[in-house]
Amino acid sequence: MRNPPKLSNDCFALPPGVHWTPVDEALASLRARVSVVTGIETVLTTAAGGRVLAADVVAKRNSPPYANSAVDGYGFAFASLGRGEHTLPLAQGRAAAGGPFDGVVPVGKALRILTGAMVPAGIDTIVLEEDVVIEDGVLKFAMGLKKGANVRPKGEDVAVGGDTLSAGCILRPQDLGLLAAVGVDSVQVYKQLRVAVLSTGDELRQIGEDIAPHQIYDANRPMLLELIRRWGMEPVDLGHVRDDAVMVKQMLTQGAREADVILTSGGASAGDEDHISAALQASGSLNLWRIAIKPGRPLALAMWDGVPVFGLPGNPVAAFVTALIFARPTLLELSGAGWTEPRGMDLPAAFSKNKKPGRREYLRAKMNASGHAEAFKSEGSGRISGLSWAEGLVELQDEGRQIAEGDLVRYYPFSEFGL
Repeated sequence: MRNPPKLSNDCFALPPGVHWTPVDEALASLRARVSVVTGIETVLTTAAGGRVLAADVVAKRNSPPYANSAVDGYGFAFASLGRGEHTLPLAQGRAAAGGPFDGVVPVGKALRILTGAMVPAGIDTIVLEEDVVIEDGVLKFAMGLKKGANVRPKGEDVAVGGDTLSAGCILRPQDLGLLAAVGVDSVQVYKQLRVAVLSTGDELRQIGEDIAPHQIYDANRPMLLELIRRWGMEPVDLGHVRDDAVMVKQMLTQGAREADVILTSGGASAGDEDHISAALQASGSLNLWRIAIKPGRPLALAMWDGVPVFGLPGNPVAAFVTALIFARPTLLELSGAGWTEPRGMDLPAAFSKNKKPGRREYLRAKMNASGHAEAFKSEGSGRISGLSWAEGLVELQDEGRQIAEGDLVRYYPFSEFGL
């Protein structure tokens, strides 16, 4: 199938004169600039979990496909009932799921019927077995039952030809169950977005390698690769590259060949060793978005050989937060799933803070046993342990605010970021 058009080379350009961009403006700008970049393929429903629907799906079969019993009990024609206590003789046989009754139940008789069984001709009402007494082959039960009781009509859930799931839906286990129930054996989905992850910096080493006192292990790449997996995309590990302009360009070129998007961490600012920024600047497409956010701030956005590049901060806490806030909704839009924003909740604060005006702040946080938002003991962006401790983020808006314990704050659990 035909692939969608690529993004334009200047899609990330901001208006001249912009210095510090508020978070909401940055998100709105990103949303306006990106679109689906992956093609479409057809896959079996059984293999479609986590994939993004590329077309609406309609039911090929009714659900349920036939009128069936909601309970274990006895079925009959409602017209058989008179006033007062009801008594009906039992017909021979029974109806069970996978073992339908072959025949017509005459008016004035009842038939044993089990949960899920196709309702035989002549039956329109079912009484629960716990509500009856059987004596000498005669069914007895009290009045009060309504016509149609305990019968699931054909197509009650979904009618054949009816809409089931819409394009952009990320298929969950329950969605696959629905598709199977209505007879859909294959679906059109977007090809998985391939997201390459590249770490930069002479100071970095990989786990298992010898390390000098002035070096650190690369925390960002395993973290970002796992984020990509959790978001249902295909991670492409570009590894680690030293602070060498030629090598950085080579890795960006490799990433553009192997992936639809490139995520880098480190080297995205304007220092002497910020070779990511330098390479992207040489390509003529670099845009440094200075975002009024803590932790974070610099976000390098560019195109390299027709592929969008997101230059995340090198600090692991800042890289994680900016990946959740900016990269995730953008990647979902690029993948066909559509722009998705997290849903927060207001919780009483279990902390106090004097929040200065001018930028959006995100605190590592969790909801404690009392239902209050507890913040990590330190706001230091070098405290990566706080990411592991946290179960979500507290968002503090751009304006200044004096927060006392018990004041409401906006809390976003990590589940709202696909984690």
